[in-house]
Amino acid sequence: MPSLSCHNLLDLAAADEAPLPSPTPLRLPRVMSVASPASPTSPPAAPRRVIVSHRLPLRAAPDPAAPFGFAFSVDADTVAYQLRSGLPAAAPVLHIGTLPAAAAEAASDELSNYLVANFACLPVYLPSDLHHRFYHGFCKHYLWPLLHYLLPLTPSSLGGLPFDRALYHSFLSANRAFADRITEVLSPDEDLVWIHDYHLLALPTFLRKRFPRAKVGFFLHSPFPSSEIFRTIPVREDLVRALLNADLVGFHTFDYARHFLSACSRLLGLDYQSKRGYIGIEYYGRTVTVKILPVGIDMGQLRSVVSAAETGDVARRVAEAYKGRRLMVGVDDVDLFKGIGLKFLAMEQLLVEHPELRGRAVLVQIANPARSEGRDVQGVQDEARAISARVNARFGSPGYTPVVLIDGPVSANVKAAYYAAAECCVVSAVRDGLNRIPYIYTVCRQESTALGDDAPKRSVIVLSEFVGCSPSLSGAIRVNPWSVESVAEAMNAALRMSEAEQRLRHEKHYKYVSTHDVAYWARSFDQDLQRACKDHFSRRHWGIGFGMSFKVVALGPNFRRLSVEHIVPSYRRTDNRLILLDYDGTVMPENSIDKTPSSEVISVLNRLCEDPKNRVFIVSGRGKDELSKWFAPCEKLGIAAEHGYFTRWSRDSPWETSGLAADFDWKKTAEPVMQLYTEATDGSYIEHKESALVWHHHEADPDFGSCQAKELLDHLENVLANEPVVVKRGQHIVEVNPQGISKGVVVESLLSSVVKIGKAPDFVLCIGDDRSDEDMFESIVCPSNSSVKLPATSEVFACTVGKKPSMAKYYLDDTVDVIKMLEGLANAPSQRPWPAVQLRVSFEGSL
Repeated sequence: MPSLSCHNLLDLAAADEAPLPSPTPLRLPRVMSVASPASPTSPPAAPRRVIVSHRLPLRAAPDPAAPFGFAFSVDADTVAYQLRSGLPAAAPVLHIGTLPAAAAEAASDELSNYLVANFACLPVYLPSDLHHRFYHGFCKHYLWPLLHYLLPLTPSSLGGLPFDRALYHSFLSANRAFADRITEVLSPDEDLVWIHDYHLLALPTFLRKRFPRAKVGFFLHSPFPSSEIFRTIPVREDLVRALLNADLVGFHTFDYARHFLSACSRLLGLDYQSKRGYIGIEYYGRTVTVKILPVGIDMGQLRSVVSAAETGDVARRVAEAYKGRRLMVGVDDVDLFKGIGLKFLAMEQLLVEHPELRGRAVLVQIANPARSEGRDVQGVQDEARAISARVNARFGSPGYTPVVLIDGPVSANVKAAYYAAAECCVVSAVRDGLNRIPYIYTVCRQESTALGDDAPKRSVIVLSEFVGCSPSLSGAIRVNPWSVESVAEAMNAALRMSEAEQRLRHEKHYKYVSTHDVAYWARSFDQDLQRACKDHFSRRHWGIGFGMSFKVVALGPNFRRLSVEHIVPSYRRTDNRLILLDYDGTVMPENSIDKTPSSEVISVLNRLCEDPKNRVFIVSGRGKDELSKWFAPCEKLGIAAEHGYFTRWSRDSPWETSGLAADFDWKKTAEPVMQLYTEATDGSYIEHKESALVWHHHEADPDFGSCQAKELLDHLENVLANEPVVVKRGQHIVEVNPQGISKGVVVESLLSSVVKIGKAPDFVLCIGDDRSDEDMFESIVCPSNSSVKLPATSEVFACTVGKKPSMAKYYLDDTVDVIKMLEGLANAPSQRPWPAVQLRVSFEGSL
């Protein structure tokens, strides 16, 4: 096995695998559309939609007489195919995924061309052993259980597996194979790529590495667990960064989106903003949009099934077979999380507590075949059979079977017939991404005419609160599936509910389901993906990072890196230079525990101060005593402390204060409020300055600390409304300062002082990293807003640390780059050749 110290997992991904097949590249057009004569009046072709899912929306039946030995047909039951109804009619669609399991070994270029020509489906060929490790190993037995809140603590009994890095590499290899296939046909400037579900979580990173401006959407059909669960994944940062390499990330419910946002905050320190109804995460200059909308059903396809003669015949037979009974129905896949055993226990409890329902209440459970393999599946089947047999033996009688377990493949027509005949649908999954069964049940009850009942339609749904469709079905009887008694009581309430109430609940559900169908969902996602990508061509993009840490930096056309080569010529030809430097996050790393400046920092500052053409200032929010002690070795260094309330021009000069009145009585009001929040927020503390009070919460829980900071900001603004102070929120702080104190004001004061002595600066360098430094940038970049005018020939360099929206026109990556750039300036007057600065991170894929 390769060393785990290898950084480039994108290359390492296939290190343990057999080489992937390398067929001759397909001769497919980058943009495929229906051929038509060119016309000056013809509208431009709609962008192609590339739909990527684990499996192609195809069925394959062995047929020796058919091409390639299989009769292929469209699988209209798959979401990947159904969503086409919501896409623009003129937009070409290409599906990319693996072949149906039955035809997995029929790989060939000829088959690929055949499927593209006849079904718009381009297969991804994975060796069978790789696919088994990818799908049945990492996806189904590690990632899928964990996304459903099952930690792999007892793998032998529950079927889960502990994290296996070799299986993770197989997962990456499979995702890389998908990226290879997409690369063959993608036109990144036109096509819209829509990736589906957790099997392809890593795919956005592979695509973004190859196409920095690709338009990529990702929809997660499974739950996204709470951050406490998700953070147990050893490669958690890889997966979060992969999702952030998409432009739009979709979830069924707000809970799933909230958990994702929490993971971004706790793992990567990213915050989100909500603007005009959209949630956005700022990520290296890109805004990743988060969308919340559950998938609907295909109304047209379902109506055709319900109206089929076969469905009507079966529905009538079912109604006749259970005439005089109270029929409830459940349809679930056989897996750990569908709660089939709990449902049967609830049925047993119902018959125990309500003897009058014995001989009358019937639960028909259709168990769809399992999608994976393993002892966990067999265990679920054995448990369901055992409980149903016990209930039937206890309460059954000749002609009456309380629990009817239909174990095996059942056609869509038969399922629709049972839905139409049952007066109640029971869904007791303990965790499910969405579960569209209640939607389907509602439509079947509404649309079916087989039973000849002209009365208004009615239905009742008993629904687990832990499934994704629960928030959208407000008329359902929501239950905790783990409470057998609660489910039993809900089933009893459903059977005893009046017909009028059943009609009201049914009408409410049908109105929602019929208007929020799969076409509505697809159309909404497609429109939001286009909106999320609209700024791609107005920005410059660079790829940075290695392996699964790869990301794209998107910058405005006028925002660029401040290179030594660019600034040194201006530095050399100027005579009155002003250099303004923030401290924390600029020359001192933000996450450093020891905030004392290093010898390297002291050295470079002294060398800059020794040049008589330079005036160098540290402009910081820290207290003057602390800064005086730290920078005692720098004799000629100026310091502006506490955001400029105190200023001195050199070590031996006296401290000057702003001309504001020194009335700090407001502290007597503010400090008790801060103390209240400090006691209630573990990890927070108060910093006392001569002119300010600061509440810090960077060591508190990220979510709780941020919430408390918002509350404290509002509280302080209320109690200090009549005081001459300003309450500001910064990076992990809430600060109260006297009015008129800011870094922008002190910069204007410094400029005014040097102009008065006849040394107006012809070179200004200002570097900072947070919100307070934006005031400095504004004072030198926007001369119209400043009371002091710089000479028209002045060369101004406002530089922020990190890539983010800023008033500055330049950026540097981190404090290491800042120090190296300052060293470049310190070396410049010597006229000695200086080596090109080698930055730690290279930029790739410049566009």
